Amino acid sequence: MAMAIVHASAAQESLRVGERMPELTGHTLTGRTAVLPQASAGMVTLVAMGFTYQSRFPVDAWADWYRTTIDPAVVTFFEVPMIGGMATLGRWFINRGMRSGTPVELHDHVITVYRGTGTWKQRLSHSTEHEDDAYLIALDTQGVVRWLHHGMFDRSRADKLKGLLMSLADRHPGAAGPDHAVQRSEP
Repeated sequence: MAMAIVHASAAQESLRVGERMPELTGHTLTGRTAVLPQASAGMVTLVAMGFTYQSRFPVDAWADWYRTTIDPAVVTFFEVPMIGGMATLGRWFINRGMRSGTPVELHDHVITVYRGTGTWKQRLSHSTEHEDDAYLIALDTQGVVRWLHHGMFDRSRADKLKGLLMSLADRHPGAAGPDHAVQRSEP
């Protein structure tokens, strides 16, 4: 019985809209250590995470949408490959492949994470049915979560997300008005 209590207390709670994003530490493709949300302090931020090799497709689709739709001077973007398990043994090859496949000007906006992936899966309510989804987090200028979503790219959700991001960028830091106060989006 005591083991069940210890295990239950160790379980990670789901990330919620309105909470400050917990620290997420990784390395950019330039080799620098990056810690979110501090790396984007003062900026409205969109984070796109993927937990599997196949999740790169929806993450790339959301990233392409961001790059063609959103002004990076207004909203910043980070692509975050979450690599756990045995794949961590291939870290050097994985990083080299990502560097060669990513334009140099974007290297500081790709943060590869090799530790704590299980914790983040729990925080984002990751499931095997949705393991290949992109997991998106929109942050206000204070690093507070204002929108959560997982899934493939979807134009109508992207349009709503753009509205939220622009609204956050136009408002006083940290203010997300009642129309955007709680938004968790499911596919």
